[in-house]
Amino acid sequence: MAHPSRIIEGNSRLLIRRHPTLIVAIFALSLSVTALDRNLLAAVWPILQTQLHLTTGQYGITVAGFSIAYGLCAPLSGLLVDRFGFTRVAVIALALWSICGIATAFASSFHALLLCRILLGCAESASLPAVAKAYVTYLSPPERSMGTAATQIALTIGAVGATLMAGGLTARYGWQSTFLVAGILGLLWIPLWLLMSTTRHNKVKIFPSERTPIKVGRLLRELGLWALIIASLLLMPLYSLWTNWTTVYLVRERGLSATAANLHFAWIPPILAMLGGISGGWFAMHNARNGTPVQNARFNVCFWAALGLLLTATIPILPSAAWATVAIGMSFFCTLCISVNIYAMALDLFGTSHASFVFSLLTASYGLMQTVISPLIGSWVNHHSFNAICFLGALSPLCGVAILYGAIFRRMGPELTAQTG
Repeated sequence: MAHPSRIIEGNSRLLIRRHPTLIVAIFALSLSVTALDRNLLAAVWPILQTQLHLTTGQYGITVAGFSIAYGLCAPLSGLLVDRFGFTRVAVIALALWSICGIATAFASSFHALLLCRILLGCAESASLPAVAKAYVTYLSPPERSMGTAATQIALTIGAVGATLMAGGLTARYGWQSTFLVAGILGLLWIPLWLLMSTTRHNKVKIFPSERTPIKVGRLLRELGLWALIIASLLLMPLYSLWTNWTTVYLVRERGLSATAANLHFAWIPPILAMLGGISGGWFAMHNARNGTPVQNARFNVCFWAALGLLLTATIPILPSAAWATVAIGMSFFCTLCISVNIYAMALDLFGTSHASFVFSLLTASYGLMQTVISPLIGSWVNHHSFNAICFLGALSPLCGVAILYGAIFRRMGPELTAQTG
């Protein structure tokens, strides 16, 4: 009789061989750990601010510090993943960001907190490029928007977990306990990652690049790449806003306590964001399988979601915290409908050989954008309100979609269809 461990290993390999998306989902779930570490600061900030005598402006600087580190390190992380493979790079990064998360629990001053978040940003910059490599390797072009939607599911699990963890642990054990638990969960994830990586080779269908590999220098001169980056820069301020400032908004503008905001409201928008990512990915995949060119299917989703984002401008005038939360959630929903398709477009346009690097450029642009806007939001909120922020956030995604249309779908339509249809 075969040893039980061999039976389990054989069954797991058979399951992966039949369902290649399973391994992608398992690797994507590592992003839940990333999101947990990343979102805890936003969830506990009102309490941490009081205990460490910090200001809202310093919160903006802390978010910016994370974003600078994330943005500057992301291209290097992408190149490392393309060169050495996503398994080795991701395991090292996962260990480092878990340790940084644990260290945050021992921060007793603004400068110590800022240092922990900067180091966390450096380590987490490898997470999305690593998962992108898995998507472009194991998923066909129509499936990739669902792959990037899986990313959002994973990020949402972490974001919801952060708010609920903060609401449940902070009042009883202190804000430090949340960072300790999150860091330990990250370290526990490493053995599962390693187990799955040992069964991936030659077990699933591998999709070749849809495009002949090109040098990095030429890649950086591609108009389509910069159109995707600029569109992302115009869209993702809303992602940054609702990721980092939802609890702060509910406390400052709606008069809730931090505990009430986290337990009753702040966890709802990330769930709607997850549903937005799933919906955006599914509609693009469904239309592509029914004959619409893949990139056209993605663009149609982006256009209608950008129109839906005009709802964001109404958030400040809604009558209650509950209605404001629903509107924030729908804003988050539409943001992710667009985001998953922008990232999938990048994979389609530039193929396997540069998947991690292109993903890293998109994540780097997000990090650097957040570096700029987070201190501005913090300073503005200190002296004014969220009204103007919501209004500008409602309009900028439409500008991004217009750039996608002009730079990619209008100028490059026939070529694009030939490459990815």
